[in-house]
Amino acid sequence: MPTTRPSLLRAWWPAIVWIGLITFESTDYMSAQNTGSMLYDLLTRLFGEINLYDFLYWHHYLRKAGHVVGYGMLGLLLLRAFRATLAHRGTWVGRAIMLAWVGTAFVAAMDEWHQSFIPSRTGTPWDVLLDSVAGLTALILAYLLLRIRSRRLAAINKET
Repeated sequence: MPTTRPSLLRAWWPAIVWIGLITFESTDYMSAQNTGSMLYDLLTRLFGEINLYDFLYWHHYLRKAGHVVGYGMLGLLLLRAFRATLAHRGTWVGRAIMLAWVGTAFVAAMDEWHQSFIPSRTGTPWDVLLDSVAGLTALILAYLLLRIRSRRLAAINKET
């Protein structure tokens, strides 16, 4: 049975769209000052006056949580793309995970480098580290889930 080459567009469009979203979030429009003022206005309209210092504290950590979620998802989308692209070659999932992590770290580094040129943003190596670790964590969890699934399928096939 011949193996067919997967559609590159089908494999890669989610990761490309996600990188575009990260690029948009790297602009002045999504700086802490802009998102903070929009969110503060929204929350005070909904719940009345909010202590500004408490809000600034939680806003900072909300933005860092956004890094974790965003780059964790990027790692998973890159894993999906690399697995689909390399599957026809019988490549082990470990290679796809490594490529996905390197891709995630590269996008994180380029994002922070880009932000270093925007006056309202700061490009920091600490965010590159946070983003890379978030991507790696998501990829490790995906690897463990893939191994569990593979073992279950092997056990089912063994029984039949």
